Amino acid sequence: MTRMNREATVRRLLEQSPPPVPPGLHAEAARRGARLLRRRTLARRAMWLVLLAVTVVFVVWALTVRPWVEPPSETTPPLTVW
Repeated sequence: MTRMNREATVRRLLEQSPPPVPPGLHAEAARRGARLLRRRTLARRAMWLVLLAVTVVFVVWALTVRPWVEPPSETTPPLTVW
């Protein structure tokens, strides 16, 4: 198809009257959109809750294990009297 043919086809399609919209389509679309928004909001809140729980668990673990402290040496015996 050449460019002129494509343009002519598009112009014919645009000049035609739009197809009839089924009754109730708007209500169905609005219902689905509202449901989608509720699901997204719920998913976002769940992700924030999981992130908060992971952060709390990490902070508690870090405070109890204290990985930044060097562990005591267990390979050498304690120094006794000479």
